[in-house]
Amino acid sequence: MLSLVLFINYVDRGAVPTAAPLIQHDLHLTNEQLGRLFSAFFWVYALIQIPVGWLAERYGAHRVLAAGLVIWASATALTGATSSFAMLIALRMMLGLGESAGFPCVSKLLASVVPIGGLGKANGIVGFGYLIGPGVGIFAAGLLIDEVGWRGTFVVFGLLSLLWLVPWAFVKLPTAATARSDASTPTWGMILKQRGLWGTTLGLFSSNYLWYFMLSWLPGYLVKERGFSMHEMEHLGTLGYLINGSSALLMGWGIDRYVARRGSANFGYKLVMVVSHTGSVLCMLAMAMGSQSTALAGMFGFQVLMGACSPGIYAMSQILSGPRAAGRWVGIQNSLGNLSGAISPWVTGIIIDRTGHYTLAFIAAAMVSALGIVGWIGLVPNLVPLKWKWRDLPAQAPAEV
Repeated sequence: MLSLVLFINYVDRGAVPTAAPLIQHDLHLTNEQLGRLFSAFFWVYALIQIPVGWLAERYGAHRVLAAGLVIWASATALTGATSSFAMLIALRMMLGLGESAGFPCVSKLLASVVPIGGLGKANGIVGFGYLIGPGVGIFAAGLLIDEVGWRGTFVVFGLLSLLWLVPWAFVKLPTAATARSDASTPTWGMILKQRGLWGTTLGLFSSNYLWYFMLSWLPGYLVKERGFSMHEMEHLGTLGYLINGSSALLMGWGIDRYVARRGSANFGYKLVMVVSHTGSVLCMLAMAMGSQSTALAGMFGFQVLMGACSPGIYAMSQILSGPRAAGRWVGIQNSLGNLSGAISPWVTGIIIDRTGHYTLAFIAAAMVSALGIVGWIGLVPNLVPLKWKWRDLPAQAPAEV
């Protein structure tokens, strides 16, 4: 169910980029306005992550997650009725508000019920959901746009998203997953002091810059820069995201298997991060300056590498923070890490308007990818659960730690 909800999250999130060429034509938008439209989602999405992490631990992640889905599904459906750039911006911000519930709530629930030895597989399964979401969204949107237009597509996506609430109402969760925060819960100050938090945040910022750059601009790049038709773009994009999700699933299983054979979780997760970010630099450069076939190889290579690092992005945070702090840790990590989602699409739009090409945008993405290595390797400590010291907790709670 958690994999499915993040799958829906990304299908809905990717609907605007998929329909962007048609929306841009109908509403007479410039590339810079299109970049601002993509970015509007992330300004709200990023800023709301921190309070959502607190809400998940205060009132129950399962409840907050359901409320978030109602908000983002409504925003998706209403996009079909928009008639101006201002309305689009407002609805993208509403979408960001609802979808901000996704990762803090999912991480809180996984950290509460899944042992460390299973977090790789669990995050791989969840990663499979949200990584194939854009691909399925591109394919489904392409079919629906042909039948009901881009406006009808948003209405259908939004209404179908609400169906997730039906089976979720019958899911039985253990007490650990639904417990509310109490005096033994690590404080905001304790979490903010952790060097590992800033390492996972920088790593996520780097990963997300590339991820959202591709999510927002890949359809336009394939059509305008590389000369593919809309239908060819739909098929190539869908295949790329399916490869991405499959890579996450396999790597999550592989890391858990490696750790189970007495391997080091610290070495396993960090090695994957180094290889993924280094390889992504090469893939961005291939897409920027290579021939059409080289660019496609770079695109598919990037999807493999992005999928491979996906389980570690949240498993590393869940291991370090533990069930009592995972909601707020990931809330902070996602809040700051997703600022790149606001910066990347907007900057890319400006670059394309100024140069008429995507080349410099891919070179910028390659440089940001290299920063991720600093976060994952230079700042994240040895990957074991942090021992939240009882003397840092309120005086009445030491016996519970």
